[in-house]
Amino acid sequence: MTIRIVTDSTADLPPDVIEKLGITVVPLYVRFGDEVYRDRVDICEDEFYDRLQRDTVHPGTTQPTPEDFVTVYRELSKEADGIVSIHISSKLSGTYSSAIQAREMVGDTCRIEVIDSLWTSMGLGLLAMDAAAAALDGKAMQQIADEARMMIPRITYLGMFDTLKYLHLGGRIGKAKCLLGSALNVKPLLTLKDGELHAVGRARTRSKGMERLFEFVRDAGDVQDVVVVHSTTPGDAQALVERFVPFIPRDRIIVARLGPVLGVHTGPGAMFVIVR
Repeated sequence: MTIRIVTDSTADLPPDVIEKLGITVVPLYVRFGDEVYRDRVDICEDEFYDRLQRDTVHPGTTQPTPEDFVTVYRELSKEADGIVSIHISSKLSGTYSSAIQAREMVGDTCRIEVIDSLWTSMGLGLLAMDAAAAALDGKAMQQIADEARMMIPRITYLGMFDTLKYLHLGGRIGKAKCLLGSALNVKPLLTLKDGELHAVGRARTRSKGMERLFEFVRDAGDVQDVVVVHSTTPGDAQALVERFVPFIPRDRIIVARLGPVLGVHTGPGAMFVIVR
């Protein structure tokens, strides 16, 4: 039995991981005025972050349409017995809703399980990776879906933002509104809980924020995997990796980059650590 795994571009999966595990990624859209780009298809990370900082128009984002998913599902159904489709938190995006609508439009031509991950970035990415590895191991579709759902509460996350400006402009600030009005040099610290952003504190400087990220991972206990995700600071990401290596095997640490869609809301300088 062949089971295929679908996720969306907010998973921030590195290209080599996507290829190795055979994951299908449905892109969200970034919009600069009247110009619309598919996330990581029509616009790459470097191009996006450069434009984000110099363009006078703040970009917006849009979820894939149900028709986008229908196209993917129908193509995969030609070779697959079932599809497990795992997506960004429904509280942050309409992507999950589009996938549900597409499943109904496809009908009985292929079994499709759609999962609301309650995560985004590599929190979602880890779920997709696990599901794809399970599919390659020949596990049954229901087992893959059940294991993905059981993994959701085992993931934890801490993010450092250079500013809340982009979350505020993008309308995704959620329950972190309490941090608005902080001094400009303060670095907000946020987490995801039940699919929504929550403020957990602030660091007075970037170096102190980096220390909080390190301590979050160090104090996490029995760590299986760690992901360091950055928007525009690969040097900072690598510095964190080197600090983790003494107590976490290097092959259990993944470095990823925030793509254009999430970059609309995080801005440059953002850094996340994700642990399970």
